[in-house]
Amino acid sequence: MNGYLEFEKPVAQLEARIAELRSSAEDDSVDISSEISRLEIKSAALLASTYASLTPWQKTQVARHPRRPHFRDYVEHTFDDFLPLGGDRYYGEDEAILGGFAKLGDRRVMLIGHEKGHDTESRLRHNFGMGKPEGYRKAIRLMELAGRFGLPVITLVDTSGAFPGIEAEERGQAEAIARSTEACLALPVPMVAAIVGEGGSGGAVALASANRVLMLEHAVYSVISPEGCASILWRTAEKASDAAQAMKVTSHDLEKLGVIDRIVMEPSGGAHRDHTLAGELLGEALETELASLAAMSSEQVIRQREDRFLSISG
Repeated sequence: MNGYLEFEKPVAQLEARIAELRSSAEDDSVDISSEISRLEIKSAALLASTYASLTPWQKTQVARHPRRPHFRDYVEHTFDDFLPLGGDRYYGEDEAILGGFAKLGDRRVMLIGHEKGHDTESRLRHNFGMGKPEGYRKAIRLMELAGRFGLPVITLVDTSGAFPGIEAEERGQAEAIARSTEACLALPVPMVAAIVGEGGSGGAVALASANRVLMLEHAVYSVISPEGCASILWRTAEKASDAAQAMKVTSHDLEKLGVIDRIVMEPSGGAHRDHTLAGELLGEALETELASLAAMSSEQVIRQREDRFLSISG
C-alpha cells in the first residue's frame, strides 16, 4: 500500500522490507517464510501501537487521508439497494452532497452524506465534499420526504466545510445551511449522524443535528480547521498542530464533552486500510442506534433531539 503519512514511515520501511523478501522468495530456493512472518507480526504491532497514540493533528491527517472511505464506499460496503435522488427543485444538482433511499440490514432508510471523491477528476466533480446551497436544499428535500414516508434518516458527514465561493453566497449559502440544520431538528423520524472523516464548521452541523451522533475513531469534528484556527490566533498555519490540540477535535475528546454519543472503532491502522471492515463496523453501530430509537413516537424523537443539543450548552 502507498500513501503513507509522515508518522507512518517506520511502518512503511517494515512493509517495504517484507515486500522485498516476498519478491526474493519467489526466485530463491532458501525458505525465508519464518523471517517474513516475524516481520509481519512486528509491522502489525508497530502499526497498532502507532495508531493507539496519535496526536490530534495526526488524527486530522488520518481523517483527510486520500484513501479514506467516503460516501460511495459506505454505500458499497454498508448499505444495499441504494437509489440516488438528485436536485433541489430550485436551482440544480450538487454532487458534493449525495442522497437517496437505501437499506441497512432489513430497515429502509433515507441516506444522505458528503462525497469527496478519490482522484482528481472525481474530487473536482464532487467539489471536494464542500456542499453548495443546492446541496443543502436537496438534503432538506430528502429529509422532508423521509418524514412523509416514516423512514429514519442516516447522514454520513465528511466535509472540511460548506463551499465559500461567491456564487454560493449569492445563492444563499448561510440560509441553506441554517434551514438544513432546522430540518434536522424538526424531523418527525429518528435520525442518526456519523462523522466518518472530517466534520468541519456549519457545513457539517447542517447534516449532523441528529438524535444520535456517532464518530469514527480517527475522524475529527470542529468549528474551524486547525489551520484556520492557527491563522487567526498565531497568524500562521504552521501552528496547526497546537491548534488541533487545543480545539479538542478528536472522537475521545468530543465524547467526554458530550458532543458525540458513540465512537465507532476503525480497522487497525485506520479505515483507509480496510474499506470493507470499516463499512461493516459502521453498519453494526448504525443498526444498534436505530433499533434503540425505533420505539419512540414522533413527539419523543423531536423532544429527545432538542434536549440533546440544549444539554450541550448547559
